Amino acid sequence: MPEDGTPDEEQRLRALYAAHYGRVLNFARRRVEDAESAQDVAAETFLVAWRRIDKVPRASDEALPWLYAVARNVLANQLRGQRRGGRLAARLGSTAPVAPAEPDHAGGVVEALHLRQALAALSERDQETLRLIAWDVLDTAAAATVVGCSARTFAVRLHRARQRLERELARREEPKAALKGELA
Repeated sequence: MPEDGTPDEEQRLRALYAAHYGRVLNFARRRVEDAESAQDVAAETFLVAWRRIDKVPRASDEALPWLYAVARNVLANQLRGQRRGGRLAARLGSTAPVAPAEPDHAGGVVEALHLRQALAALSERDQETLRLIAWDVLDTAAAATVVGCSARTFAVRLHRARQRLERELARREEPKAALKGELA
């Protein structure tokens, strides 16, 4: 952690924040239920970046995946904390209320709903793989950095996740096609 926060380090963090805060915040928003939690994730991500400024890659195209990886770890830590809290509440004889997920009113198209449902049916790993490419617009090398594997391994994960998503979408289309045939 920077002891004295030299002007050089501070300037570097300011530039990093200006260049990437919005994308880190959007990364978090797509993974948590409320805007306040997303802001907390983004803030903690940049706190880690400040503490480890010497570890942050200097190239902007390498810094963003590094920040995404940190944000992903922050999210994982929060989830573990929530699970521990839930177990503790259960042991104490009460259950913590779970806030219902708010519907996504922006995606009014039926196809978007089917895509979201199909994505939700996939494993967390497949979901994260597809989100990094489609939502966060990373290439395989940058996405591999986020999840901590080689680009080749990530490319295989991506290929398999896309196949599983296609199968899930096709599975969801079959009942609709059969229903249309009955109505015709």
